[in-house]
Formats: sequence, C-alpha cells, structure tokens
Amino acid sequence: MDFNFTEEQLALKDTLRRFVRKEYSFEHRRQAMASRHGFDRDAWNTFAELGLLGLPLQESLGGLGGTAVDSMVVMEILGEALSLEPFLSSSLLCGSVLNAVPVTATLQELAAQMMTGRHIMALAHYEPGSRYDLAQVSTTATATAGDWVISGSKSVVLGAPNADTVIVSARTPGGVSLFLVDSRAPGLAMRPYATQDGLRAADLILERVTVPRQSLLAPEGDGLKLVEQALDTATAALCAEAVGIMDRLNQTTVEYLKTRKQFGTMIGKFQALQHRMAEMVVATEQARSMAIMAAIKVSSTERAERAAAISAAKAYVGNQARFVGQQAVQLHGGIGVTDELDVAHYFKRLTMIGHTFGDYDHHIARFAEAL
Repeated sequence: MDFNFTEEQLALKDTLRRFVRKEYSFEHRRQAMASRHGFDRDAWNTFAELGLLGLPLQESLGGLGGTAVDSMVVMEILGEALSLEPFLSSSLLCGSVLNAVPVTATLQELAAQMMTGRHIMALAHYEPGSRYDLAQVSTTATATAGDWVISGSKSVVLGAPNADTVIVSARTPGGVSLFLVDSRAPGLAMRPYATQDGLRAADLILERVTVPRQSLLAPEGDGLKLVEQALDTATAALCAEAVGIMDRLNQTTVEYLKTRKQFGTMIGKFQALQHRMAEMVVATEQARSMAIMAAIKVSSTERAERAAAISAAKAYVGNQARFVGQQAVQLHGGIGVTDELDVAHYFKRLTMIGHTFGDYDHHIARFAEAL
C-alpha cells in the first residue's frame, strides 16, 4: 500500500494551504460563522475557482474525477482552517450519490451549477430516533399519476439551511429510494440551527411534498446502498479532516509551550510536557495512516472490505483525536476552553466529528459485523 502523495496532490495541498493561511484567519472564521449563511461565500467561490467543488464529481458529470485520496488532501487542509463551507455535505456527500446513479442531462446541469458554487445540496437521510441505523426510514413516497408524494421527517441534515436541493430518502414499494427535492418546495418545512462546532444544520418536515417522477434517483429501492456508500466516502473524509485539526493543535500547543513561562522558565523545557507532546505527535501520525487507508479502501467494490476499513479508521481516528484534543486543552491550562482561543473550537470540532455518521460504539459494532 503506497502512503505517499503524488506531485499533483502535494501541489493542490500547498495551494489550498497558502489560501487558507492568508485569507482564512480565526477572526475571519468567527465573522463568517456569525453571518447569514454561516460561512464565507467568497471563500466558497474561491473553492470553485480552484476546482475543489468539481474534484469529487466523475468526469461524465463534467467533474474532475478525483479520488478519495484527492479529497483527503483537501479535507486535511480544511480541517487545519476549521472551514465552515459545505464542501463535505454538498460536494462530497451529495456528489458521491450523484456519481453512483445513471447520468442524465438534468444531473449534468445540476453538477455544473454545483461546480461553480451557485448550487448547494444536502443529504437528508437520518430520522429522529434512528441512531445511525440507515435502514430505519419511516418517510414514505407514494406514486401518483405523474408524481411522487413524500411525507415524513428528517433530523440533523448537515448544510440544509443553505441548500438549494435536498436528496431525500423515502420508503417506496420497492424499498428505500432517493429523490431530488427543491428546498423551497411547498410542504417542506425546515427548522435551521447552528451545531456546537459552528456549522449549520436543520430538521426537515415533509407534508405531502410533490415532486415529478424524474426526481427519483437511480432504480427504485437502491437508496440504502447509495446512502451507505456516500456516507463511507464522507466518513473517510472526516478522518482526514480530524488529522488536519490534530496537526494544527500540535503546532499551536508547541508554540504555546515555547512561550508560556512558569517558575522563570518556559514550560516546554519540562520533560513531562515534552513526553506528552511527543505522544500527541505519534497519535496524529497513527491517525494519518488510518485516514490514508480509509481513503484507499473507500473505492473497494467489496462492501464488507470497505465497511471494515472505514469503520476501523473512524473508531481509531476518533480515539486518537479525543486524546490529542484533550491534551491540547490541558496543556493550554484555563485558556484552553475559552471562546477567544482557537484551541477550544478545534476541540469542539473534533468532538463533533467523533459523533458524525456514527460514534465509536457504532463503528466498532459495524467493524465486527463486516468481519
């Protein structure tokens, strides 16, 4: 297994890192988080200009046909920046669904708008009480003369407040199916809110929402398979984002240990703290190896192999991320949990990543089942 990045991937990483370090400061992020959209539209447009929004989409949709490892490179840098932009929820998660369904002129037009940043999508699958169980879908879609009528509710839909189109899963006579739904469709009610890490999500209520027949994505009943594959892709990307955050926490903590003085000397000279810092670096490198493995295995056509690799990575990276985050907060002392310091926000994001698309217990059980 090759754990080295290509020259193109390293160039992409350097370009994106230069942009976020110059234009995406912690104070800038705070202002973007408080804005109406909850993220920086100018940064989103820059992502489009850099080709990031077309990177995950296959070439038949007009995209760049990037691999999961390419997306990992991007997510690691977005993790360092604590990016608020909906790259994960729109480009990666929904893009993975679009990649797996038959190409139509409608989808090509939709993908073209996504790549320019003018169109944002969100995936609405989880429901109240489902607790990561993908098969628990009570939302229904009933076929009429020329339409589908959808009724039900969805919870914690990432990126939904800014989405133009929502991919909604619903149970049909053939099984769980996926539908393209306009976020402004009559009968669709949205309750938006900010999550603990500063992102935006919403709960959806669909009361007899009518969509045309062609809104059905893929053959009827293929929804669960498509959602699981898309979530595996997004989970691998989350592992990469966590690694980027851990890297940044290590850098910030080292800088603090070199400047903070106690008993007349820098605390970074204390051997006990040096050992803890070394353990944080080792934990980050181990997590990076697992994130690379997940990115490589996410394209596997063997469902069990993919599920085992992704769940193993998510569980392991989550544990290492919690360790690095807790150590960073503690080594910063009392200021480590203040809103004014970026360390607290990095720790919040790591905590949320640990519970997004399945927590530790869920992925350990899934890993065992896949084996």
